[in-house]
Amino acid sequence: MKTLASSICAAALLVSWPVVAQETYDLVILNGQVMDPETMLDAQLNVGVRDGRIAIITADDITGARTLDATDHVVTAGFIDTHFHALDGLSLKMAARDGVTTGMDLEIGAIKVDEWYNAKEGAWPLNYGTGISHEGVRLQVHDPEVELPDWADAPVLLGQLRADGCADGVCGWSNTRSDLEHLNEVLSLMDEAYRQGALGFTSTVGYMTSGVTTFEMYKAQELAARYGRLSTAHVRFHGNPVNPEAQLGTDEILANALALDAPLIVLHNNDYGWWENEEKLQKARAQGYNVWSEYYPYDAASTSISSEFFQPEIYKGVFGAEYEDTMYDPIADKFLTEDEWKQTSEEDPSRLVVVFSKDRTKWLPYWLRMPHMTVASDAIYSGKGVDSWDVPYTEYQGHPRTAGTRAKVLRLAREQGVPLMFALAQMNYWPAMHLGNTGLEAMQERGRMQEGMIADIAIFDPETVTDNATYTSGEQGLPSTGIPYVIVNGQVVVDDSEFQKVWAGQPIRFELRDRGEFKPLNEEDWVQQFAISTFTVDGSGANSAGGSPQEAQK
Repeated sequence: MKTLASSICAAALLVSWPVVAQETYDLVILNGQVMDPETMLDAQLNVGVRDGRIAIITADDITGARTLDATDHVVTAGFIDTHFHALDGLSLKMAARDGVTTGMDLEIGAIKVDEWYNAKEGAWPLNYGTGISHEGVRLQVHDPEVELPDWADAPVLLGQLRADGCADGVCGWSNTRSDLEHLNEVLSLMDEAYRQGALGFTSTVGYMTSGVTTFEMYKAQELAARYGRLSTAHVRFHGNPVNPEAQLGTDEILANALALDAPLIVLHNNDYGWWENEEKLQKARAQGYNVWSEYYPYDAASTSISSEFFQPEIYKGVFGAEYEDTMYDPIADKFLTEDEWKQTSEEDPSRLVVVFSKDRTKWLPYWLRMPHMTVASDAIYSGKGVDSWDVPYTEYQGHPRTAGTRAKVLRLAREQGVPLMFALAQMNYWPAMHLGNTGLEAMQERGRMQEGMIADIAIFDPETVTDNATYTSGEQGLPSTGIPYVIVNGQVVVDDSEFQKVWAGQPIRFELRDRGEFKPLNEEDWVQQFAISTFTVDGSGANSAGGSPQEAQK
């Protein structure tokens, strides 16, 4: 009887206390300081990743197929860059080493958007996205003689295509104003890009001041707004130190955005008058508008040497800049004189130069503390080719912002007492939040260190993380240190501070639509929409359309 009773008891225990196998994950991150700006979570916890998503954040012990020890490190959402021209192997691996998990070109953008996305599918380490290029669309309309590739983005648009558009002596893309017929062509091309999922209207109007009318800018922003897409602009007069011109460029696109109740990014708001722009943006956000700006933490800019505002009458006459004091050629490793600028711009119009602005040094501490002023690097491609994955970092020639933007922000925040959570919000949460508020689902589940979100994660040492790239030749591409692990869609792309050729990137885009939204503009429709109706009265007292004047007025 005792044996029988024992057997029954043992069986009952088996029924009451089933054995549960310990849950495992694809990847676990242990003992890290998990920080999430949206929820203000800041605690030492463990993270489990499964199927590319954050499956659990817990104080409990967890196990997985691979374990990363994040002791004394911050674990946070990967950094999101909305101003990203790092579009070849060398520049991309520099950005990855800097903690970037998503890089979107929302300044230059691209043409033939569907082909652009297709070319990166299964071949890109970071998440990628683009808008429709205002410059590229104008090139198609106003320089029809230019032979276009299957698709084009910043490396080709900024260089060869700009030069090709000017080869006949008329830079149509920058200097020709659109009549109604051409404006309809421009808008039609943009409409097709939105139908294909482009993120928004991306304009370099600052390079096209004489050609792009304010009406063209308004109608382009209006079309983007019809889709709920954002507009962005390198504004007119950017870099102009003379008040009030510098701020009028921002006023133009901000007025359009407010009239249209449309999302807007003011690109690199890091020159004279930035404070006025920020005040207006803050007050607009307080009224519910989805508008924001961005900066990068450097005292110099970089762009094509053949840009219109480098012409002496503008560069010296309007901006008050001297070539030999401000224009640095990272390839020649020297400051250029006016004669050297002229010769180089004629021989190599796509050459990228670095232009210094001493006032940025005194402004930078304010940018670090400016709410919703997001960090966006304006990262520049290396020019070494798309497949330049194995090219040494020391061979990069260009602005150090490509390699060091995020690490520099983290270092400066540490040195200047800026709360780390605030610095993180500038780099992951706020860009994701604002883009997500446009309806972009890919950004509604990124930029947050929360269960269920996509596992785009950066792990860094808050005490040692630093930038290493400088303006000196051979040091311009030195990667950041103190960011040993970067995870994209659950896959480790930076592993123990080494870049891995892991094609983890996913497209950031809107869903394709069957039909577009654009209806060609014409004078009659405009008058009918915005003016009161009129009528004429014939000799019988009837209006020309029939009926009495009173009926016509109704």
